[in-house]
Amino acid sequence: MSCGEPHETDCTDVLAEVYLYLDLECGDERRSLIRDHLDECSPCLRQYGIEQEVKALVARCCGNEIAPVELRARLRARLSELVVETETREYLPD
Repeated sequence: MSCGEPHETDCTDVLAEVYLYLDLECGDERRSLIRDHLDECSPCLRQYGIEQEVKALVARCCGNEIAPVELRARLRARLSELVVETETREYLPD
């Protein structure tokens, strides 16, 4: 995803890390870059809002349950594959 405007941090990178940002699992410097990007990029902010709502819904439904470390690692790996797959498709000629 790109809004068409140049940013210090690429839109695709921000959206790929939005869960790390939401979970406070990225470093302060990276967190600051993502926050700054979301402040200036309305398409990403809209996407972030959707992600935040999904996370809140899951939290309400699952209560205080914590996913096993192995499951979280598998999900992150799969999501990374999907991001790469989507990026690759964007550049393939018709």
